[in-house]
Amino acid sequence: MRPSTPSEAEPTPRPAVDAERRARAALTRLIEPGDAVIGRWLGQVGASTLIEAIHRRTVPGYLDLDADRLGAYRARLPLVDVDADLGRVEAAGGRFIIPGDIEWPSQLDDLGDGRPVGLWIRGTGSLRMLALRSVAMVGARACTAYGAHVAGELAAQLAERGWVVVSGAAYGIDAAAHRGALAVGGVTLGVLACGVDVAYPAGNSELIARIAAQGLLLSELPPGEHPNRFRFVLRNRVIAALTRGTVVVEAAMRSGALSTARRARDLNRHTMGVAGPVTSELSAGVHALIRSGGATLVTDAAEIGELVGAIGDDLAPRRSGPVLPRDLLPPPVARVLEAVPASAEGAPVDRLAREAGLSPDEVLQRLYELGSLGFVERCGAHWRLVRSGRARKE
Repeated sequence: MRPSTPSEAEPTPRPAVDAERRARAALTRLIEPGDAVIGRWLGQVGASTLIEAIHRRTVPGYLDLDADRLGAYRARLPLVDVDADLGRVEAAGGRFIIPGDIEWPSQLDDLGDGRPVGLWIRGTGSLRMLALRSVAMVGARACTAYGAHVAGELAAQLAERGWVVVSGAAYGIDAAAHRGALAVGGVTLGVLACGVDVAYPAGNSELIARIAAQGLLLSELPPGEHPNRFRFVLRNRVIAALTRGTVVVEAAMRSGALSTARRARDLNRHTMGVAGPVTSELSAGVHALIRSGGATLVTDAAEIGELVGAIGDDLAPRRSGPVLPRDLLPPPVARVLEAVPASAEGAPVDRLAREAGLSPDEVLQRLYELGSLGFVERCGAHWRLVRSGRARKE
């Protein structure tokens, strides 16, 4: 037998982590978000083992899989094209992350068996770093002018204090919160109930594109998927778990925003509400939430920061100095940090972008990451080193 040539040799096996990633990407096509049964299985076997078991109908009995569920998964499996999905999200400037990745936010593990099997991300920032100092802002889609104004102002104030604003990119309060953060050069995250390459609602397509450029879009659903009523409800649990607290600005008695608030409370996150006119049905749900003790009344970003900052210190302390040595920072982040002047007045994003040789959007994302790590802080429209950092640099 003649020896095989390199082209005839067996292909090099993919690393185990790559196989797990591909299997979890496939699962996002097979299941709906928050599938606790799948979550329990993944606690016992790897995703690649589970996919193979579904394919061969050899799922172990201890996984408690009924025949109907197995049949539904097996029927969808031939329609899954993992390479196409990964290629599509990469073409949109994104990626697929899974538990165990450096970028994975560990606070999502609080969802237990309902934890996402993975997240499709669009944007260049680090989800883990940006989520460290984040606040969710939710509310009515058909909001009043008062509600939109309050949401925009609160989001802008939070962004100016170095907080990342998280919402669902929907009409109404969501859109106002995103726009408020973007208007002052802040970073905002959009948690979608559709694929990250789908602009939904269509009227927010420009806003969604801006969120992807200046912040991040994330979803449990693979590229091309469209939302439905249940996916919006399931999306809310990710918003609640990802952030340190949730602020409700306008919500009727039956509102998806209230489900986000209740989930945040169940996860031991701070839940806050903004009062509105007592004659407004769109404020009735918020008022009932506050009156029942399910939320704390807040009126400005200082009060929000006082609440989530205190509980945040218990969960993930903010340090006065850097968490990691400068030489361990990724090169783009280190370049931005090097560009920040040692002076107390700091410098605006545009100047830092010129100094670092990067786009203003990327510089802004890196600054928020550095802020989460304790290297820099925002002062109005300028960014500067924290006091201990200035002392070291001087």
